[in-house]
Amino acid sequence: MQTYDVAILGGGAAGLMCAIVAGQRGRRVLVLEGSNKIGKKILMSGGGRCNFTNLNCTPANFVSTNPRFCVSALSRYSPEDFVSLVEKHGIAYHEKAAGQLFCDHSSKDILALLVKECEMVNVDIIEHCAVSSVTYSDGFSVATDKGEFAANSLVVATGGLSIPKMGATGFGYQLARQFGLKVIETTAGLVPFMFTGSMQEMTSRLSGISLRAALSTGKTTFTDDVLFTHRGLSGPAALQLSSFWTPGSVVELDLLPGEDASLLLLQAKSSQSKSLIRTVLSDVLPRAMVMELQALFWPTAADSPLAEMSDDRLRRIGQQLNAWQLKPSGTEGYRTAEVTLGGVDTDELSSKTMECKRQPGLYFIGEVVDVTGHLGGFNFQWAWASAQAAGAVA
Repeated sequence: MQTYDVAILGGGAAGLMCAIVAGQRGRRVLVLEGSNKIGKKILMSGGGRCNFTNLNCTPANFVSTNPRFCVSALSRYSPEDFVSLVEKHGIAYHEKAAGQLFCDHSSKDILALLVKECEMVNVDIIEHCAVSSVTYSDGFSVATDKGEFAANSLVVATGGLSIPKMGATGFGYQLARQFGLKVIETTAGLVPFMFTGSMQEMTSRLSGISLRAALSTGKTTFTDDVLFTHRGLSGPAALQLSSFWTPGSVVELDLLPGEDASLLLLQAKSSQSKSLIRTVLSDVLPRAMVMELQALFWPTAADSPLAEMSDDRLRRIGQQLNAWQLKPSGTEGYRTAEVTLGGVDTDELSSKTMECKRQPGLYFIGEVVDVTGHLGGFNFQWAWASAQAAGAVA
């Protein structure tokens, strides 16, 4: 049996970062990755460019049963800290909207950075390694199809259930329960909405059309691009809102955020009285979208000039454009979800070290924990920060 100071389950962003930090302390570190290649989600992220952090990262950008849990780790490892590492390796990057940082060339640059740093501190990495059991007795024993390994500290960085074709499993949650930890119910997050019936038929006809809109559920609103798909709604605003939506709830779509659609129509009536509603709206919305809205909201007045329509009718149509009530049948689920909501209950962990309170030497980091970031590089920042917290002490 090979013995290490630290064994890390999972060779993704959090696992590799933790290995680097622990290795820099002189610890002998082993990373075990279940799939055939480390860093798969890193490689696919950001459309192959890896949105590796967000300069505007704050605790408010995360969803958790305990919103304060992430504060400690995030405050001790900032986006600027990771940017320094990126610059150290000469990786070219650029900023997109709202502080999102992407590689200029490829996500492969970030994975290569992590691998290089692991090599510099002699981290051992074994890929395609299936863990069959973990036991504890004065240290951890990890049985795998590549042999048995012993370690004083065990770090679980196995990720969530998102995108199973990339090798995602619920093993981290099973392990948490094995050691008596509570696991918050998991659901798919940052995932497109689906519809059935006539609404799905409409989104299918509009598939490929994208527009800036506001999507709301309850008191939560995101204003960004919304993309119509064959199944329903996607795009940044829809993905963001999915992390706050509960099945059966209504989603409100404002097609003209920041603009009073009723006022727009009434003003057009006073100045362009012979115009049709579709003519006015086609100046601010895609024409195909306008034609679908016409069939839905004012079919009997499709060819009526504005002058022939009452102010009350125009106000009602305007209100529908600013607050279109939609009821998703569900989301696309883990198959396409970027993250997993829920996970290991933060009450079970130290916010400073990510160590289990009831099992010394056992750590949980990254997506397996009940901390989920918004879209835009925040989940990577949580991976780096939680990994740093654990790696500094494991």
